[in-house]
Amino acid sequence: MMRIHHVQVGMPAGNEDEARTFYADGLGLTEVPKPAELAKRGGAWFRSPGGAEIHLGVEDPHRPQAKAHPALAVETEAGLEAMGARLADLGFDVDWSQRYNAEGFQRFHVRDPFGNRVEIVWPTGN
Repeated sequence: MMRIHHVQVGMPAGNEDEARTFYADGLGLTEVPKPAELAKRGGAWFRSPGGAEIHLGVEDPHRPQAKAHPALAVETEAGLEAMGARLADLGFDVDWSQRYNAEGFQRFHVRDPFGNRVEIVWPTGN
């Protein structure tokens, strides 16, 4: 058996509080401590309730990817809408334009404070 343990995305140095606003407050992930040796490098790690993690590593210079992104699944349509609303309330631009364009799920896209694209999906079972 194999599963994804974590996905790493980049961030500029010294922006951990902005990362917490998006990944913890907006997405509802839990921040987990980095090992002491790695914590010296900056960045932050976050874990989903299912155990998968998103690691933000400091890049200098930081260059967000145009298309590469993590996709996180929620369990209900109400959960999808609530997360989109929460992110919008925090000031993030939530893009619903592709909500219905893929069979089997609904989705939205949003960019974190560093320009990294994140997709939120709700598998509809279609």
